[in-house]
Amino acid sequence: DRGGDKGPKTGSRKRGVTMGQQRQRVLGCNVGLGCALLAAISLNSAKAGWVDVDTPTDKLTATSLIDGSEYELVMSDEFEVEGRNFKDGSDPMWTALDKSDDDASAAGGGSLHFYNSSTVTTEDGMMKISSKLGKTKWTHYDPIKKEYKKVTKYFKSGMVQSWNKFCFTGGIVEVDLVLPGDPFIGGLWPAVWMLGNLGRATYEASTNNIWPWSFDTCDRDLQHAQHISACNNQNHFGLNPKQGRGATEIDLLELMAGDSDGPLPATEPPISLPYLAMTLQVAPGIPDNRPQSGAQPRRNDTTSANGHTQLLAQSWYDDLVTKGNTSINPFFYGTYLAETKPEEPVQRTKKEAFQADAIGSMHQVAQEHFLKPYTYRVEWQPGRGGRLDWFAKKVSSADTEKSASSDDDDEDEWVHAFSIPDKSIGDLM
Repeated sequence: DRGGDKGPKTGSRKRGVTMGQQRQRVLGCNVGLGCALLAAISLNSAKAGWVDVDTPTDKLTATSLIDGSEYELVMSDEFEVEGRNFKDGSDPMWTALDKSDDDASAAGGGSLHFYNSSTVTTEDGMMKISSKLGKTKWTHYDPIKKEYKKVTKYFKSGMVQSWNKFCFTGGIVEVDLVLPGDPFIGGLWPAVWMLGNLGRATYEASTNNIWPWSFDTCDRDLQHAQHISACNNQNHFGLNPKQGRGATEIDLLELMAGDSDGPLPATEPPISLPYLAMTLQVAPGIPDNRPQSGAQPRRNDTTSANGHTQLLAQSWYDDLVTKGNTSINPFFYGTYLAETKPEEPVQRTKKEAFQADAIGSMHQVAQEHFLKPYTYRVEWQPGRGGRLDWFAKKVSSADTEKSASSDDDDEDEWVHAFSIPDKSIGDLM
């Protein structure tokens, strides 16, 4: 399911936006991969109008970089029409939000900007999302105090979603993207990501105990934490009884800019700022013996000189593969969504608290990625035996002496940055 493309992001890790310039294409699986739904969509794509007439003919199909399967294009937007308006109701494919991002908790956080659709337009064959200084005032209803109050924010930016317009259940997503801002100054949190359509980003009531669940087994200990549970005799809203559902998140990329003055600790190989986080966020998470933030997962027991076990191996996902200046991300292993306090925007009881996991990597980028478009891809093969794979186009030698995304021993055009096989998740769940 498609969540959205976004702009600068601060506060809670749950939600976010993309800023910069981009083009996007989604390719559907062929029938041989069992993606009958997408094959059916692709047959009707001309009728539905999801494929942009400006799409180059060589982009109407694509070959999987995993198994060589052929994919047919089912959605694309080249943004060649100048000055498009993405305000709600103005575009058949995208909606730019006009609302506050209230993603915060009693501990703090929350975004500093107000989403304003006027910050999103098209220019020179790209969608352009800007962040601007600008005061926004509005009257907000506080459901806890049961009163209206005046609120002011001093920054504006854009979030663009295809929520409830275009959804898909597997395939290939490619985005041509110019990263925003100065690569060595932090503060922005641009991202391109997907979210299950049962939840809508920044609409907290729609994601509470829905994000980022992907679990279809009845577990009485988890039933209250997963609102659409396989234990429920009635799931309401026309959803199937005894079927677990949720809104899992696949982050094609999230930019972390700044100057780390050398490699960050616990990264293997060494990764510096700026980098791209490529992540699957899913629940239920591993409850015990988790990796500690700031350290790589401990895969084996450690023993003393006399053979006594000192530290047990930690529970984390096996068979994860990183390549091309990419490390497992040791700084974010997931979020514990605890019992809430009365002043928070949504409510969870102690029984509804749960652990979510973030299975992620850090991919090195350089100044060149902020100056011209580069292509990023995720291949999603759904279902049993499926997998998620992230790719980044290499920076050419004409752009820089040594690419941040390069692999010295690999002549291919793409860097296969990160892989998560289904078995890795299935074994733990």
